[in-house]
Amino acid sequence: MPAFRVDQIDHVELFVPDRRTAAEWYARTLGLYIATEFEHWADDPRGPLMLTTGEAGTKLALFTGDPPMHRPPAGFHRVSFLVTRLGFEAFLQHVKENPVFDRAGVEVRELAVSDHGLAHSVYFQDPYGHHLEVTTYDLGATKERTDREN
Repeated sequence: MPAFRVDQIDHVELFVPDRRTAAEWYARTLGLYIATEFEHWADDPRGPLMLTTGEAGTKLALFTGDPPMHRPPAGFHRVSFLVTRLGFEAFLQHVKENPVFDRAGVEVRELAVSDHGLAHSVYFQDPYGHHLEVTTYDLGATKERTDREN
């Protein structure tokens, strides 16, 4: 019998005050959309509203509840989304019209790129205090731009 291994992360559960409002923010900001095949799960007030990336199949499960900004830290610290170099550059431009939030809950329209050598990332929060990241391992022009800015 072959050794067991998982294929990928299926979903991450997040608690938000209103699942539909949160879904609109995630659609506008990260391009996630409601996974229609699971949408009926949200008919149950205790059920999730599933958002997906589509291509990769990674999902967020939005549950109604107290978000991190209203309770002590617990659980996972951050959700990171992988993009191509072009996607990374596009996201940096995208937040200028679709703001994200800093740790204090203040809207931000420009993000500082963190150079990790083999990857570049930007860190931010959603309106509910969940820590998020967009990262790329495809550096190309992104690396050149970061070098020019430093």
